[in-house]
Amino acid sequence: MSVDHEAAAAEDEPVPGIAVTTATVVGYGLAAAVLVGWFLYGWLVQQQGFVASVGESAGAGFALLLAVSVVGTMRRSRR
Repeated sequence: MSVDHEAAAAEDEPVPGIAVTTATVVGYGLAAAVLVGWFLYGWLVQQQGFVASVGESAGAGFALLLAVSVVGTMRRSRR
C-alpha cells in the first residue's frame, strides 16, 4: 500500500462525534425563538424599522453565541 492510498482510506472513515443532548437542542430552539420574537417586537411594536430590527436581533444573537463559547471554553478547561 502507498501512503496516498492509506490517506485516502483514512478520509473515508466516519469521524466519531460528540452526541448532542436533547437539552442542547431545546436550548438552541428556545434561543432562536427568543431572537425571532425580539426582532418582531422591535419591528412591529417599537416600529424602529426592518433593518434596525434585523441588526439588533443579529447583535443579540452574536452576543449569545459569544456567551455560549466562553462558557463552553471554561467548562472544557476544568476537565
